[in-house]
Amino acid sequence: MKVTAEKNEKVAQMIFGSVYPHYLSRIEKNGRTKAELNQVIEWLTGYDANRVQTLIDEKATFETFYNEANMHPNAHLIKGVICGYRIEDIEDDFLVYRQCRYLDKLVDELAKGRKMEKILRK
Repeated sequence: MKVTAEKNEKVAQMIFGSVYPHYLSRIEKNGRTKAELNQVIEWLTGYDANRVQTLIDEKATFETFYNEANMHPNAHLIKGVICGYRIEDIEDDFLVYRQCRYLDKLVDELAKGRKMEKILRK
């Protein structure tokens, strides 16, 4: 599937705090914890749990969430298909969309029971 400018903008304007509970629900159903979810988010973005909560409280969009993030230098190692999109094929023009898919992929791996060392690309 190809990402369009419209799809990128739609995702960029979504509120991070409206999606976070879905991430949490997904991983908890599979025996993982909020602390593990926050560890994954911190690895990817540099945000600790307090900063994540602040961004949720501020109703930050994904665009703001990722523009202010200090993305991990190994984020480019996150590959595969998520939501029908091959992450490594998402064009640079759609950076916010790719970054959202990075987090989706990490949450997916966490929910599927993958070891944290592998999720964090160590």
